[in-house]
Amino acid sequence: MKIKYLIATTTVLGFLFSGCNDLDTYPEGSTITSKQKEEVYTLDPSKPEAGVNAIFAQFNQYMPNETALGASRHNDFGYPSVMMFTDANGYDMVSEDNGYNWAGNNLDFSDRSHTSRETQIIWNDLYAIIYTANNVIGPIDPETEDPQNQFYLAQGLAARAFSYFNLAQLFQFNYVGNQSQLCVPIITDQNSNTAALEGAPRATVEEVYTLIQNDINSAIDFLSSAEEAGITRKDKRYISLAVAYGLRARINLTMQKWSEAASDATNAIAASEAVPASIADVSGPYFSDISENNWMWGIIIAETDDVVSSGIVNWISHMGSLNYGYANFSKGRQINKALYASIAPSDVRKGWWIDETQTSPYLTAEEQAFIDDYAYVPFTQVKFAPYKNEVGTSTNANDIPLMRIEEMYLIKAEAEAMSGGPGLTTLVNFVKQYRDPNYTFSSTNPAQVQEEVFRHRRVELWGEGLNWFDIMRLNKPVDRRGAGFPNATMVFNIPAKDPILLWRIPEAEIQANPALTDADNNPAAPTPNPVADL
Repeated sequence: MKIKYLIATTTVLGFLFSGCNDLDTYPEGSTITSKQKEEVYTLDPSKPEAGVNAIFAQFNQYMPNETALGASRHNDFGYPSVMMFTDANGYDMVSEDNGYNWAGNNLDFSDRSHTSRETQIIWNDLYAIIYTANNVIGPIDPETEDPQNQFYLAQGLAARAFSYFNLAQLFQFNYVGNQSQLCVPIITDQNSNTAALEGAPRATVEEVYTLIQNDINSAIDFLSSAEEAGITRKDKRYISLAVAYGLRARINLTMQKWSEAASDATNAIAASEAVPASIADVSGPYFSDISENNWMWGIIIAETDDVVSSGIVNWISHMGSLNYGYANFSKGRQINKALYASIAPSDVRKGWWIDETQTSPYLTAEEQAFIDDYAYVPFTQVKFAPYKNEVGTSTNANDIPLMRIEEMYLIKAEAEAMSGGPGLTTLVNFVKQYRDPNYTFSSTNPAQVQEEVFRHRRVELWGEGLNWFDIMRLNKPVDRRGAGFPNATMVFNIPAKDPILLWRIPEAEIQANPALTDADNNPAAPTPNPVADL
């Protein structure tokens, strides 16, 4: 028997928004207008504010899918789970498949089964954000001129765009050339009631990207108006005008709308208060606190959060080399050794990983002793500092970056190069000023500049959940040969556009959604066969 569509596993969220949903009808049953609903919002500002807070609470959750999965999973902690899964799918996040590594299914692509817990986690987490965003968007008049309501509406629209953008890149290939291919179901504030009863089919890539563009364009308009009126975000967990420009820069880059991506990255830099971290800033473990001047947007983690109280069910437990957690026993996360070799000795980022002698010049004696005690292997990351820089801490309350200003410079460089602009100059100036004073690179070929930007993105943004999306948008193979993967069974050379690269819609969704059948899913693909290493 069919059950409620899509958000069935997150229906508990409905109780959080009962006040919002009750605005849809009068007690007598007649429908009220969005203008009338907005008047209720204006009389009680706590309602939209609570809705916005709930959107960003979805990014950080302790085992939100335990009931849906029927199991407690220590890789189930909100959006950072998506970051961890996708990084492990690629070739730059090297780790050993052992009993302490919760990314084993991502390493060997067994996560692509439509019954895998990982695909259920991704699907549920991103649609949970969409659900909460719809509950913010629905009650606000899209013609509102109230700056506070414009700000709230922008948060919902931008968060919804972010979620659909991620889903689109995981469940279908790159936008260009695949516009007519099936993507994911579209659920908005407009069709959610119908979808709950009748389900919703997979929309095309073009249809999903049209929604994404409309949402982010409107969010930018609303944030521009709100900020002009003095309404700004309280902290970096919320989306500012600069962050919205940054999201649209990512979207346009993926759509190969090069001039637009360059313009948006430029606007994001201009609108943001963030500045790139200096060479001195990153001459040691860093990237742990949202107050750092280079963060534009991030997930704020409090010591009282359940993911922290758990001790180990959190992102930095799996990722961090200098705190207590799973990484201590799973042997941690390493960089692709060929990529590491490409980093110049004069580049400060070389010290973000320990070298062949298992040392980094930027570690304190205490930090180095911790690395030695756990016998981390060469190329293990020391990029991410422990909470409050307390070596060995079990208080894993690190904030998690979602967008840094450095990414905007790299988007600008790539997009300018691909649209005939000064991308090479943008790239060289950025790297020389902020990472490697001795850096040189020269080419008149836009594709070569793009490839060099990609290399810098792989280094600069390593471990921040963005690399997989670059692999997909650039149609790269997943070639792990020569990367240093310790398990021969994890050494793959998967061609670009291989069906195994796409995630499959969860079986639970197929069963719950009346508009979907097994035939509507992405095709099943065998897990890849290992190849000889280099």
